[in-house]
Order: sequence, then structure tokens, then C-alpha cells
Amino acid sequence: MKELLFYYDIVCPYAYMASLQVEALAQRTGARLVYKPVLLGGIYNSIGRPQEADAGQSPARIAMGGLRMARQAHDAGVELNFPNGHPRRTVNAMRLLLAADEATRPALTATLYRTYWQQGRDVSDPAVLAEVARSHGIDPAVTGDPAVKQALFDAVDEAVERGLFGVPTFVVDDQLWWGGDRLHLVERALGGSPAYAATDGGATGSGRTVEFFHDFGSPYAYLGATQIARVAAENGAELVYRPMVLGGLFKTIGTATIPIQTFTEPKRRWYLHDMTQWSAFWDVPFAFASNFPLRTITASRVALADPATTDCLYKAAWADDRDIGDKTVLAAVLTEAGFDAASLLEQTQDPAIKAQLFANTDRAASFGACGAPTFVIDGKVVVWGQDRLDEVARLLRGDLPPDHIHRS
Repeated sequence: MKELLFYYDIVCPYAYMASLQVEALAQRTGARLVYKPVLLGGIYNSIGRPQEADAGQSPARIAMGGLRMARQAHDAGVELNFPNGHPRRTVNAMRLLLAADEATRPALTATLYRTYWQQGRDVSDPAVLAEVARSHGIDPAVTGDPAVKQALFDAVDEAVERGLFGVPTFVVDDQLWWGGDRLHLVERALGGSPAYAATDGGATGSGRTVEFFHDFGSPYAYLGATQIARVAAENGAELVYRPMVLGGLFKTIGTATIPIQTFTEPKRRWYLHDMTQWSAFWDVPFAFASNFPLRTITASRVALADPATTDCLYKAAWADDRDIGDKTVLAAVLTEAGFDAASLLEQTQDPAIKAQLFANTDRAASFGACGAPTFVIDGKVVVWGQDRLDEVARLLRGDLPPDHIHRS
């Protein structure tokens, strides 16, 4: 029997939503679920990350994060209420969880999450925490026990040593997955067969349109490009390719030009691992570009001149590690794929093509895009990230999630 380790902190809404799904996942796959309470702030301190989750993020990125959170709550079937004063201190709540025996910990975790995220009560209030502790037969004074305090320090040290940089994080056979939106990858690692971005049996003529805003310099846009045509076709939607200038978008919204270079080392390592996990899940080749960051302006203009070139350009950059920023290489890639390279490269100098590339970038920004890929359904509903293709599929079938999150 495999073990599924679930690292969490009561303060994290994403971990709360994951806690509502992880037990069923363990039951489906026959895994032994082990709850691993940690202090998120302690992890941040250890890896040198700011305590504020939104620190350094653009307003567009923060807004998109809120939208993602609302949709995850919708999918989990819960009403997510941000209490006044969030984030509240959870150090004693996490000590209480570590003091509980393994048999009690799952139920105590659920109670603490309800207390924080449904009832809006302050788990840092000794009276509130004492009430919760006694309801599970635990003496609240245990949170002051030096051994329990040390156990929380040790739990944080263990998490950091494993490579954690946030919660929820799941571990199977020493492999990490960060985020409740990776549970299908966890299930697959446990031998399950999760449904993801599946069709409803073949929609015909839904009348919907999905715009695919992308830049060849993004590995996640590559992964999205390998699937979006299928998702659109299976759901009867028209696909419109919108090449854009990702660096221009980042400049417009106030984000670092190369976000991955601003990440902590554990987070950077995980993202590189995540890309390989997704490529395996989609069963597509992937090799991180050795010439990253890529120069993509000319390639993007080519894709505007002929969207049919999109797939071969992405494959060259992110599967074959060819420098499509080099015009000689770019021409060879196009010729090998059967395109008229000379004609396409000539068209990249057309003022209308140049203007359209920047117009696409401005259009993406007008929708609140904060990265690539970004999908826009019917010119109204925005989805960010290739890891949300299941969301795109549901939207194309008419399942419209909430576009806001309630705050008390």
C-alpha cells in the first residue's frame, strides 16, 4: 500500500479545499493517507519567501488568483468565506493538530477548517481553540507543551528538506505535487485513472468560441497548445489563435519579465518538475529550452500570418530544443514542416502583422490576463493556465462557475 502525505496549514484556503477531496482520492486508489500539519509561515521563513502570499504580485495576478479560488470552491461544492483579519495566526492550531494522535487528526483538521473558513471564527483566540480541542477530547493546554512546540519546528524542517515551498503539497514516493489543482496527477501516480478535460461524448456545434492567447516563449503555453485544438473540437467550439508578446503583457501589468527567475530555488525546481509531469500526463515530448528565455517576436508574427504553423513552432522550441529566435533555424523549421518559409518571413515585416501582434497583447491585458496561456470563452470568461484545461472544457459545455468570491 502506497502512502499519500498531505502537507497543510489551516490558514490556506487552497489546502482547505484540497482537504475536502483528498480522503476520497486515497480511498479510490487504496493509498494510506497521512496528514502532515505544518506552519506555512515557518516554511516561508526557512526558504526566504515573504510572509504575504500576494507580495510582489501584480493586481492582475492577484485578481486571477481570486477567480481561480472561487472556481475551485465551486468545483468542491463549498462556500468559501474569507474571514475578517485573514490571514490569522494558526501556530497554536497546528500545534494542536500535531498533539493529536493520527486517528483523531483527520476529524480535528476538518473541524478547524470549518471553524476558520465556514464559520469565520478566529482560531488564534484561546477560547475558540479550547472549544475545538475539547470537542475532540484534547486538553487545550497541550499547545504550550515544549515537546509539541518542538514537533512543529521539526515538521517545518522536514517539509523544507523535502523541497516544500507552500501548501497544500502532496508526496508519493518522494515526488511532490503542489496545489489542489494537481490532485489528478497525484491520483495518476497512485495508479488511478482520473478524468481530466474530458469531452461529454462529442458536442456538435456548441456555437462557442475560445481564444487562445499564447507566446512561444512559454513552456506552459506549449503544453496548452498540444491540447487546446482537441478540447475545442471535442466540445464543438471554434478555436482562434491569438499570438501575443508575453513580455509586453508583463510590462503592462507590472510583472517581472521572466517570473521564474524571481522564484525561490525550491519553487523553481518544482516548476521544472511540474512541466515534465504535465508532458507525461498529456503524453507529449518536452525538453526545457536550453536558450531560454526565447526570442519569439518573429515566430509569433509567422503564426499570425499562418496559424497552421503554431504546432511545428512549439514543437521545435519545446520538444526539439531548437532556437526559433534564430531566423535561419526558424526558416528550416518551417521548410521541414512543409511551409513556404521565405513567404512567411517576408510577411513578418508587414505593418499590419506587426500591429496585430501588439493588438492581441492589448486585448489579453483588457481581459485581465496575467500570463500564458490564457483562454477566453465567448469574449467573456477568462481562464489562465494550461492546468485549467478541464475548466475550459466545462465552460465550453456551459458549466459557468462564479466569477467572484464572497468576503465577509
